[in-house]
Amino acid sequence: MDKPQEIDAAWGLLRSGAILVLPIGEEDLPDLEALMRRYRDRPMDFADATLVHVARRESLVTVFTIDHNDFETYRIDGRRRFRIVPARV
Repeated sequence: MDKPQEIDAAWGLLRSGAILVLPIGEEDLPDLEALMRRYRDRPMDFADATLVHVARRESLVTVFTIDHNDFETYRIDGRRRFRIVPARV
């Protein structure tokens, strides 16, 4: 997402509420660390860990990311796959 119109479209989705930005706090850090250790072989970065953790915490299965390779590997609660938006082309 490096074209100006794509960036503008993403901001439009955020402003409209179609994409939620949810908070993480200090109490979430142990779970983030555990996720990064679990997927150490990828390796999982902090941004990915926050998406996976918040999805699990909020019972979400859909994530907005262009990082298909990693998110096709990550699992919710070790079992369920994510629904990735936008779909791979």
